Amino acid sequence: MTENTAAPTSATPADGDAEPTIEEIAEQKQVRLDKRERMLAAGLEPYAIGLAVTDSIPAVRERFPELDADVQTGERVALAGRIVFSRNTGKLCFATLQSGDGARIQVMVSLAEVGDESLAQWKEFTDLGDHVFVEGEVITSRRGELSIMVSRWAIAAKAILPLPTLHKELNEETRVRQRYLDLIVREQARQTVRARALAVASLRQTFASHGYLEVETPMLQTMHGGASARPFVTHSNAFDTELFLRIAPELFLKRAVVGGIERVFEINRNFRNEGADSTHSPEFAMLEAYQAYGDYHQMADLTQEMIQNAALAVAGSHVVTWADGTEYDLGGEWDRLSMYESLSEAAGVEVTPETPMSELKKMADAVEIEIDHPLPGKYVEELWEHYVKGSLTRPTFVMDFPVDTSPLVREHRTKRGVVEKWDLYVRGFELATAYTELVDPVIQRERFVAQASLAAGGDLEAMQLDEAFLTALEHGMPPSGGMGMGIDRLLMALTGLGIRETILFPLVK
Repeated sequence: MTENTAAPTSATPADGDAEPTIEEIAEQKQVRLDKRERMLAAGLEPYAIGLAVTDSIPAVRERFPELDADVQTGERVALAGRIVFSRNTGKLCFATLQSGDGARIQVMVSLAEVGDESLAQWKEFTDLGDHVFVEGEVITSRRGELSIMVSRWAIAAKAILPLPTLHKELNEETRVRQRYLDLIVREQARQTVRARALAVASLRQTFASHGYLEVETPMLQTMHGGASARPFVTHSNAFDTELFLRIAPELFLKRAVVGGIERVFEINRNFRNEGADSTHSPEFAMLEAYQAYGDYHQMADLTQEMIQNAALAVAGSHVVTWADGTEYDLGGEWDRLSMYESLSEAAGVEVTPETPMSELKKMADAVEIEIDHPLPGKYVEELWEHYVKGSLTRPTFVMDFPVDTSPLVREHRTKRGVVEKWDLYVRGFELATAYTELVDPVIQRERFVAQASLAAGGDLEAMQLDEAFLTALEHGMPPSGGMGMGIDRLLMALTGLGIRETILFPLVK
């Protein structure tokens, strides 16, 4: 018997391959419920507590990496796992237990070790999917497989519903809606959870090495701001007022900088009431950071360092291997190119901040891009995506955006009509963005007023005029650099997966 062997039992379809029908699942559920009742009648607990687990399956496998066949180690262990294989034969029953991280070990329940009653109960009450506790000696079978010769066992948690067929790939709908099954069945799902945890821990370590403090800011806000996005709206009964789920933590983090927390970051959830696709989710994890006396160049250096450190933490190298086997190099110094200059070169016509709206509309019409927006900068950005975005292969910082689409960004110190902002593109999508922050409260108020005019004209993504934030800014915010990066998208860059695979429990309709 091998670890990955699967065999028909009461928990799998008779042919061992086809998924059970709804009627078959209902029948199996009733069979298991009946077993639960018989266990209770026999004085057995189907959901036991106080089990003396002293070892784990991975630890036992690590302690005994290579043993000859038919060896008795004399070492006793007590561990638990989920049954993913079961074969009951005569006086000796075999099962494979799986731990949460996917590690497996064989257990052997024999008449000679546990006695008639316990063996009969194993055969009668256990099913695939059950969590069981076993205590016994570490041995190897005659075929050399590491095993536990059980002397005592108990059902830790009775599974009322059967597992899916373990050797078949789950469809995407099941993976997303029932992620717990995905984690049981698929190693890639477990690896993605571990990769996310390693990446986030690495981000925090990088920030700590640069003297940043982590804070938490409100998710329920009386005004939505910090980004151009459509918010979710809710109502507070206690305050009898309309509230918004935050679209960005920016305006509160800047308040922290005003208050003297000069290097600050937050990793938390954002909510945007917009579309969902392979790179967008209405609820997503976001990192934002601000550094007093920094600018967007320093934020680019920091962002590159953070992502490269995360790659090392997850993959052990700056070259990451995606789920489809493709290798992607995140190492070295990343390219930095100008939005206007790269667009001009790709389109074959010079585009500048002074290019009139009529010319931009002609360019959009010529390549059949439909844009319905009053700002010339929106046309520039859409044209850039059409002409340039698809040609980027390496990680690239796209620098210096139109001023009219960036209301929270400082104007460029030497170039008129653009702001000191970059977007980082990795794997064909925007991964992060950064600004040299606008800290002049007079200009910020003018920008907010312009945004309010857009909102009055029906732009649902326009920002509101936030007097509380302006009041904070009027107390003096030092010149600063700020950056934001989606954690889910970082995992996309490191693993090659879509956004719904990198979120443990994504929102689905």
